[in-house]
Amino acid sequence: MLNIIYEDNHVIVVEKPVNIPSQADKTGDLDMITMIKDYLKEKYNKPGNVYVGLVHRLDRPVGGIMVFAKTSKAASRLSESIRIKDFKKTYLAVVNNENLAKEAVLEDYLYKNEALNKSMVVSKDKHGSKLSRLSYKTLKEKEKLSLVEIELETGRHHQIRVQFSSRGNALYGDQKYGKGPSNTQIALWAYKIEFKHPTQDKILEFECKPQPIGIWSDFI
Repeated sequence: MLNIIYEDNHVIVVEKPVNIPSQADKTGDLDMITMIKDYLKEKYNKPGNVYVGLVHRLDRPVGGIMVFAKTSKAASRLSESIRIKDFKKTYLAVVNNENLAKEAVLEDYLYKNEALNKSMVVSKDKHGSKLSRLSYKTLKEKEKLSLVEIELETGRHHQIRVQFSSRGNALYGDQKYGKGPSNTQIALWAYKIEFKHPTQDKILEFECKPQPIGIWSDFI
């Protein structure tokens, strides 16, 4: 069931469940674009193909708020907003809080290893490395874990996961970059977005918090 947060003629804002791909991949599993296309076909009784533009992504294990374009004009303008950093994305994460500052700006150069589908912190001199920057603040602490609110300034591959893990503060449940329990989901959620409407002179802002289940029940 698709959770629609907002919809007009140009954009549709939805909640992406965990373990659903943002777009079709080699697994062939149902993805968000297909779900939205099916919804639009049924709602508006549209024959044939329906346009849905992907303007940003969430990793498959990550849930939360996403915006999709319903027109090519909206897709182009939203993509440009992201390029010029006029599209604000805020995340919630539960991290290991050993030696974790209450708030900080994290800045690193990241390199993506395509073969391993994994990113790592490297020297800025390494060919292919990209400057990566985020800021965070701690919202709540419980024993060895903290709930942090993260503002992403750059959108690199696995950026949040890599930057925290490289400092010994891996996200809870992250098997790829940490040592979290293998029977749980990664505690990372796209919680808020803010952007200028692609055709109207107004700012849109939406929030979507994770359900208080699993590790989130200790913090939400």
